[in-house]
Amino acid sequence: MTATLLATHRVEKPWGRHKLWPGFADPAADGDPVGEVWYQSPGDSTPDLLIKYLFTSEKLSVQVHPDDAQAHARGLPRGKDECWVILDAEPHSTIALGTKRPLTHEELRAAALDGSIEHLLDWKPVKAGDFFYSASGVIHAIGAGITLIEVQQNSETTYRLYDYGRPRELHLDDGVDVSDPVPFVPHPMPGKVADDRTILVEGPKFVLERWEGGNRTVTLPEGVTGWLIPITGEGVVDGVAFHAGECVTVRGEAQLHATMGSDLLFAYPGDTRI
Repeated sequence: MTATLLATHRVEKPWGRHKLWPGFADPAADGDPVGEVWYQSPGDSTPDLLIKYLFTSEKLSVQVHPDDAQAHARGLPRGKDECWVILDAEPHSTIALGTKRPLTHEELRAAALDGSIEHLLDWKPVKAGDFFYSASGVIHAIGAGITLIEVQQNSETTYRLYDYGRPRELHLDDGVDVSDPVPFVPHPMPGKVADDRTILVEGPKFVLERWEGGNRTVTLPEGVTGWLIPITGEGVVDGVAFHAGECVTVRGEAQLHATMGSDLLFAYPGDTRI
C-alpha cells in the first residue's frame, strides 16, 4: 500500500484571481493572478486522472475537448471528459454547457468567427454545491466569480473556439471537428449509496465519490490509483496527513481517518464503482 501527498503546481492565468480560497496562499497583489492549482505525482509519470482547483474572475474561453478515438487519431494519448464540483460562486455566476439549439458545424464555425457563439451557448446559473459533468465533445465555458474542483482525464488538449477578443490562439478546425453542438444532456448521477457515501460519477472514464468524515478502509484493485481530495477537514491515510487544499494518491488497501464533518472527494479511473 502506498499513500503519496502530491505536489501543488500553481498556474497563472489572465482570468485568475488574487484572492483564492482557504488553504491556498494568495498571490502577491502586484503579481499575476492565479487561475489554477494542479496536483502532480512525483517524477515524470502521466496518471490517468488530473485534479485541479480553478479560481475565475473572468469568463474562460469557449472550448471543447476530443474523445479518446478523436485524440488517438491525432496522435494523442487520450481524450478529455471532465467534471466540476462548485465550491463557491458569486451572484449571477454562470457556466455554459452545450448550445441552445442544434447547430451544424458550418453554423458553429461562422458563429465562432463572428462572436455570436457566446449568445448561442446555454449559460446556466451556478451556486455552491452544484455539480456538472462535461463529456468530450460538449462545447463549454466556465464563467467569472467561480471556485471549483475539476476532476478530468489527464489531458490538456483544449480546442478554443472563441476567446472574447483576447490575443490567444484559436483552434477552429480541430475544435469544430470534435464538437457536438447540441443542447446539453446532464450525465446520470447515481446518488447516495450509503449514509456517508454518494456517487457523483460512475463512468465511462472515471468514478467520483463524495464521502463524509470518519474512519474507513479503502481498497483498490492492483494497478489502480485513487485520488483523495479533501474539500474541508483533515485526516490521515496510511500515515500520510492531509488537510483541505491538498491531494493524496492511494494504492492497494489503506486505512483512512478523517475528522468528523470533513467533506472528501475520491476519484479513480474506470466505469464501475469499487
